Amino acid sequence: QLQLVESGGGLVQPGGSLRLSCAASGFTLHYYAVSWFRQAPGKEREGVSCISYSGRTAKYEDSVKGRFTISRDNNNNMAYLQMNSLIPEDTGVYYCVADFDPLPDMCTIQRAEGQTGYWGQGTRVTVSS
Repeated sequence: QLQLVESGGGLVQPGGSLRLSCAASGFTLHYYAVSWFRQAPGKEREGVSCISYSGRTAKYEDSVKGRFTISRDNNNNMAYLQMNSLIPEDTGVYYCVADFDPLPDMCTIQRAEGQTGYWGQGTRVTVSS
């Protein structure tokens, strides 16, 4: 069974940090770009970050630049999102997506409705005091 499973979400105070993990099973993440999306309460799902399958290219949505870091470990079929200096606006359900892309240094933060590939079930992040 092909699936992605996110973990690492939870409740954190403003200014705190969380590290989200994305575990792939049933397929190898090699040749897949990985993206993270989030959906805040009452809002549309939005792309936050992406990383190419080589790991050499990483992109971020403006509101998380300098605070979030995406990474991957192809040997262990994992991807991560390190989130620092969290603010209440970061609250939401975070999803990882793996999309086949044979170009080693290519990734694009897409609109959710246009994002193809395998989606995880999401992990909830709440930033609140």
